[in-house]
Amino acid sequence: MTRKIRKVAVLGAGVMGAQIACHFANIGIEVLLLDMPAKELNEKEQKAGLSSDHPIVRNRIVNDLFLKATKLKPAPLYLKAYASRITTGNFEDDLHKIAECDWIIEVIIENLKIKQELYTKIEEHRKPDSLITTNTSGIPIQMLIQGRSEDFVAHFCGTHFFNPPRYLKLLEIIPSPKTNQEVLDFLTDFGERFLGKSVVSCKDTPAFIANRVGVYSMMSVFHLIDEFGFSVEEIDKLTGPIIGRPKSATFRTCDVVGLDTLVFVAQNLQKALQDDEAKDVFQIPEFIQHMMGNQWLGSKTGQGFYKKIKTEGKSEILSLNLDSFEYQEKQRVKFGEFEAAKAVPHLNDRFKVLLKGNSKVNQFYQKLFFGLFAYVSNRMPEITDDLYKIDEAICSGFAWEMGPFEIWESLGVKKTLGMMEAMGYKAANWVYNMVQEDLSFYQLKDGLKQYYDVNSNAHQTIPGTENLVLLNNIRSSKTIWSNEGASIIDLGDGIINLEFHTKMNTIGSEIIQGINKAIELAESDYQALVISNEGENFSAGANIGLVFMLAIEQEFEELDMVVRTFQNTMLKLKYASVPVIAAPHGMTLGGGCELCMHTDKVIAHAETYMGLVELGVGVIPAGGGTKEFAYRLSKEIAQDDIRTNRFRDKFLSIGQAKVSMSAYEAFDLGYLRKDVDEVIISKKHQLSYAKKAALLMLEKGYTPPLPTKDITVLGSEGLALVYSGADGMEVGNFISEYDKHLSVELGKVLSGGELSEPAQVSEKYLLDLERIAFVRLCQQKKTMERMQSLLQKGKILRN
Repeated sequence: MTRKIRKVAVLGAGVMGAQIACHFANIGIEVLLLDMPAKELNEKEQKAGLSSDHPIVRNRIVNDLFLKATKLKPAPLYLKAYASRITTGNFEDDLHKIAECDWIIEVIIENLKIKQELYTKIEEHRKPDSLITTNTSGIPIQMLIQGRSEDFVAHFCGTHFFNPPRYLKLLEIIPSPKTNQEVLDFLTDFGERFLGKSVVSCKDTPAFIANRVGVYSMMSVFHLIDEFGFSVEEIDKLTGPIIGRPKSATFRTCDVVGLDTLVFVAQNLQKALQDDEAKDVFQIPEFIQHMMGNQWLGSKTGQGFYKKIKTEGKSEILSLNLDSFEYQEKQRVKFGEFEAAKAVPHLNDRFKVLLKGNSKVNQFYQKLFFGLFAYVSNRMPEITDDLYKIDEAICSGFAWEMGPFEIWESLGVKKTLGMMEAMGYKAANWVYNMVQEDLSFYQLKDGLKQYYDVNSNAHQTIPGTENLVLLNNIRSSKTIWSNEGASIIDLGDGIINLEFHTKMNTIGSEIIQGINKAIELAESDYQALVISNEGENFSAGANIGLVFMLAIEQEFEELDMVVRTFQNTMLKLKYASVPVIAAPHGMTLGGGCELCMHTDKVIAHAETYMGLVELGVGVIPAGGGTKEFAYRLSKEIAQDDIRTNRFRDKFLSIGQAKVSMSAYEAFDLGYLRKDVDEVIISKKHQLSYAKKAALLMLEKGYTPPLPTKDITVLGSEGLALVYSGADGMEVGNFISEYDKHLSVELGKVLSGGELSEPAQVSEKYLLDLERIAFVRLCQQKKTMERMQSLLQKGKILRN
């Protein structure tokens, strides 16, 4: 019988429990969220005359925790409406309802005795064959199953989610020796396809994989501070995006997570790891002890390594001086070594620059990474038998772009071993055996990534990737055309993929050339085109720097030609003789959003943040975005419909530069089309599914759309709404005078110009209006000021 998950119980509504419940609601599953009952009435309940056994009283704790979770930023729900899929209750009155649940997830306090007491109660009510998992991050699974029934144990394991569970992709699964293999296989598949996770199977060892390695790395940084004397700002500069780690780097991450949380994990590891050769790294340094004593724990206490203050109505962030323990103005940090590193576009090549040399920065990186390499190699087979799991866990759980073994490989395994030995770092023996066989940690073979398997002394394909299409695995062997900004890759079966690789995948002349070349190749030698990439974002939009330069130099005829070329390229996408599929993810803004709106179908990753944000830089969408909104509005308008309501919705999406906080919200904002476009939860499966969608369109018999000449626009009816709304917003000081001017320019295009009544117009007519308005706005001083602010400060100016 095929296992189905229709209802899930989440036991514990704290920070993690409530967010885990939200993520199951995100994927359409009904959730029962339980926590402790309230025993006494609060003042509000007393005034309302409620009794202590009233459900409002009994469920106050769980309801307050759930409400708090729904208000978190970033939001745990794809759409606020999904909260309706979650029912709350308490352990005493509602635990029997878990009998209806297919999966029970325990997320209560990290206390063995309390967990075991709850498990006894779960046994009384759960239905046979239901899954039971724990989100424990530290208690051994073997200890948790003591005294449990055979069926309970067979269906029990650890499922360690990372916070925030919607956004961090790691899900560690920790079985006991008695967990059914069918349960593990199901959870792995469900976790990846439905929850969108990178699922890593772990051994039942302290802190499992990600926290063991991630906390080791952070503690290593702490201990290197005394030796190198770097400041808080310098450490965060050194351990941030320059080495492929989040902007929060080391100390900002500590402030967000909570210093007490990090210290708790480190202390537990030091106690538990008696045979770990590097256990002293988990010892808490004096400056951390000082901060703990002062309760400087980070965001939760208002100060940690950083402190936010307000002076004269303005917010300012101070940093902690680790010598004086006083807060001071943040210092601008500049390392000469970074200039050379920034010139290297690919991260795997950047490490060679950063670790080469004898400067203070070079030596810091050498000690940080050589220690890490030695540590992870010596953790095998203790925490895992498979090296790829360490890389996948640390990348998915700590948001590193490259894992330890991937970084080591980029530096050259054999060469780095020699450097490590010279500095006193000893790698595990299996690494020497691998090098002796002239093998490496990874290799690509037939479009599949393979890892070195220690037990067989040979390369094996990473399990679960056999049927996936991943650009990183085929780029080197299947690229058929490329320039500096784009590449065309053969996906097989007559499908090609266009990949962007400019900074933030902004669209400039190279990408426009790539789009045109991809259409040409797809129509002549292939059967369909997919547009996707594996960067952090699909596209941050058009190259504003180019627009600004042309406007400053008053090259308005050339600017007009640039916009016209973009528009014509979008029309080529829309009316290509082959299926065109877009597969966006992350930021999909401005021109990137317009591109998607001109394809036959969009397969959007759930974490796609779409928006036409051009008004923020003082222009309107002119790559066909405004035209496409007018076209979609025309299709929605029915006879006797209240047309102005639909017009208002479309206008506000662009006029307020609304960005969807998920792909699902993009439907509500009009960027995605209901009954046409789709959402996929798993980023890993996105390109494979997009390719299948293209093949399905071909199988059905693809017919390209006809050019549109009958778009109904509202004319003065729509413009009147724009004028009245903009006037009211300006009078109420919600928008500036120039915002109003921009709104009117947008309204004129969306309404089809200053027409006396509704009329039907062509796409070309609307594109001309778009382009003329765009170029006209680029001649305005305030538009130039907005563009300059974004380019120089990275901030939107409201002038």
